[in-house]
Amino acid sequence: MIKKNSIVVLFFILSISCHAQNLVKQFPVFKSGERITYTAVYNWGFIWLNAGYVEFMVNKTKYNGQDVYHFNSYGTTIPTYDWLFKVRDYFQSYAKTDNLSPLYFGRNTFEGGYSVHNRFTFNYADSLIYTQTENSNKPYAEDTLKMPQNIYDVISGVYYIRNIDFDQYQINDTIPFRMIIDNEIFDLYVRFLGREIIKLHNKQKFKTIKFSALLVEGTIFKGGEDMLVWVTDDMNRIPVLVEAKILIGSVKATLLSTENLKFPLDSEIIDE
Repeated sequence: MIKKNSIVVLFFILSISCHAQNLVKQFPVFKSGERITYTAVYNWGFIWLNAGYVEFMVNKTKYNGQDVYHFNSYGTTIPTYDWLFKVRDYFQSYAKTDNLSPLYFGRNTFEGGYSVHNRFTFNYADSLIYTQTENSNKPYAEDTLKMPQNIYDVISGVYYIRNIDFDQYQINDTIPFRMIIDNEIFDLYVRFLGREIIKLHNKQKFKTIKFSALLVEGTIFKGGEDMLVWVTDDMNRIPVLVEAKILIGSVKATLLSTENLKFPLDSEIIDE
């Protein structure tokens, strides 16, 4: 089991390092201006609480004179439940528009009294990652890591996975992915579990692609293959439901709203 500080925004763990031929033909499946919001529901024994929100946004911009996507994500618990486990998370990533390879990543998170601050700069000319890291247990430090191929941070990876062509895989196939978290690089995987129709708590129904993910153990997650993800089986590939075991129970992230999608949400099933 891999141990490392993790994150409350569940989708961040899902970056996939695949070759270009594994991408969908309509790459990318999102557009500038897209915004997706989720509710976070926590479970302790017989108690279920709508205790938080997660939001993802993407916009086109410039970074060091280069056209890039700027990904932003915010995660927060509702103030009423801060006494139980307070979360205030912010992540951002600047990534290349042609393959979503990251150029810069920033993380400022507070989870149950544990804070993390990360800055990664990716130097592709020299295959190096310059890191600036600190957390509640370790003082500020700077480092230089050798950069392997096909590596993503936790934000650019979320958007990369939406562009994977799952039609190339059989049920129970594992798909490797490489991720940098804090100051370490991990080789993990997701497992393709097929297709399924699901109904959300608000009665919405979707045709979905289902997979599990190997988690990194840390401040929230137990670690192991304990996350299930359902993404829309249409050209948008939006996560609509995520379930994971955490150290103090379990958590679900459920789709709440979408704005400025690139394609129609054809996977939604409207009952007559």
